[in-house]
Amino acid sequence: MEKLKIKIGDRYIGKNEKVYIIGEIGINHNGSLEIAKKLIKGAKAAGCDAVKFQKRTPELCVPKDQWNLERDTPWGRITYLDYRKKIELTFDDFCEIDLYCRELDIDWFASCWDEESVDFIEQFNPLCYKASSASLTDISLLKKKKATGKPLILSTGMSTIDEIKYAVENIGKDNILIAHSTSAYPCPIEELNLKMISTLMKIYPGIPIGYSGHETGLAPTWAAVAMGASFVERHITLDRAMWGSDQAASVEIGGLHRLVENIRDIEKSLGDGIKKVYKSEMPQLAKLRRVKTI
Repeated sequence: MEKLKIKIGDRYIGKNEKVYIIGEIGINHNGSLEIAKKLIKGAKAAGCDAVKFQKRTPELCVPKDQWNLERDTPWGRITYLDYRKKIELTFDDFCEIDLYCRELDIDWFASCWDEESVDFIEQFNPLCYKASSASLTDISLLKKKKATGKPLILSTGMSTIDEIKYAVENIGKDNILIAHSTSAYPCPIEELNLKMISTLMKIYPGIPIGYSGHETGLAPTWAAVAMGASFVERHITLDRAMWGSDQAASVEIGGLHRLVENIRDIEKSLGDGIKKVYKSEMPQLAKLRRVKTI
């Protein structure tokens, strides 16, 4: 059975298609539209196909017993709930992000962590949705995203294989993509388990399988592409030393250029698996081969 192709915007994702490369901005903008736009511009310049944000309704996503816990932030020592509110982009921010991405011709979408956030992002008619690893077992939220009719990318970190199967059984195999992931920030190399990409391909031959990485360095993401990942996602940042929980597991813009450039080289180098003698080999063949076969 050939891998199904899913259309996101003008792009098809799946067998024999270019790898769809997502720059995960997430919350690395720290609530700043200026930083968000710099990251979008950097992702476009590096050759990414899309950028992704996160959207939460803090009162719904932060457990009540954590609302009043205090923490040190760039805005001083404030409660955890107030911090979560500070890093949420506003409706006007997303209006500007939507316009900016259209101007630069780069796709954008979001991981919505609650049903209200789906309604919020749906106002911008995104090309697809992402379900974070933390949301894989939230079937009602997955169904809410699926009901929009947009493609849905499922991330599978911090999940068992049975939880993955349960999610897919409940929302259906149509119009979804699955990303292998390990939810540690940054993730130890020995826990990346890239062979799960092949495992998921065997379990779901009709679904595009990709990779969402949180490691430091670029080699594992290149390996994921070589293993057949149809799409890849990496967190991106202006500076890994910036304040924020995801910054250390992110790729700076310079590294992002290398990541994308080498992914495109890997794609070209993989070929079709059919052995042939290339035109470029003919001079060497004539000069070096002593014994000719039939």
